[in-house]
Amino acid sequence: MIAALRRHAEIYGIMLRNSLIREMSFKANFLLWMAVELLWFIGQIIFVEVIFGYTGNIGGWTKWEMVLLIGTHQLIAQIFQAFFYVNLSNIPELVRTGKMDFLLMLPVDAQFAASVKQFGLDSLVNALIGIAFVAVSIWKLGVHPSLLQFALYAACIACGVAVHYCVMLALTSCSFWIVRADGLIYGYYNLFNIGRFPDVIYRGLFKFVFTWVLPIILVANVPSRVLARFSENPAPAIFQLILVTAALLLVTRGIWRMAVRRYGSASS
Repeated sequence: MIAALRRHAEIYGIMLRNSLIREMSFKANFLLWMAVELLWFIGQIIFVEVIFGYTGNIGGWTKWEMVLLIGTHQLIAQIFQAFFYVNLSNIPELVRTGKMDFLLMLPVDAQFAASVKQFGLDSLVNALIGIAFVAVSIWKLGVHPSLLQFALYAACIACGVAVHYCVMLALTSCSFWIVRADGLIYGYYNLFNIGRFPDVIYRGLFKFVFTWVLPIILVANVPSRVLARFSENPAPAIFQLILVTAALLLVTRGIWRMAVRRYGSASS
């Protein structure tokens, strides 16, 4: 077990180094994507400014609590994109061209190899922008989170990244059956835009599905509540996020195994 973990860590280190070298070989593209993400994030903040120009709160959420929520959403999304998005979105192409064979032949778990082959440094830098807005929001709200709150916030962020990963892996795994899954990949963005709004605006079946089946609404809302509304006792929501995330990891692992068994290699 320890030897296997060491082998996976060594291979990931090699992949990470190669990705960083690749990123630095195309500096203009690196800077351009950073600028695009920054403009998108600024656009969201402007949207908040416009909304709160007409109202004092949305379902009890104040302006700076909303900024904290958007900053948290940005942080989770950018961490996911830095470590996993490029790899998972490339799975349909690997299946279509038969290049998945090479990953299946590696002396490591195929899901691991398909998930961490490349690394996006620009997204990791953009995650710092999310952290900056979270910090400014905390200052503007006048709250003083404890070390426990920051630890719980970090744990919730990790769960949020895992939820992103599970949803994207499930969508791209469909390519083993339908080959081209580009439309499903684009659907990922529409799904996760749901999570940048306060959970109180959602009702009924929609809220049930996106909190218990696909906990997209919880992804940014729970960590935001941990920092800004700790007095409301976020423990039940934290437990719910951890429980559903663990279930998603198990389910998507099963989906991946079924997908790989369905795969017809280029040599077959």
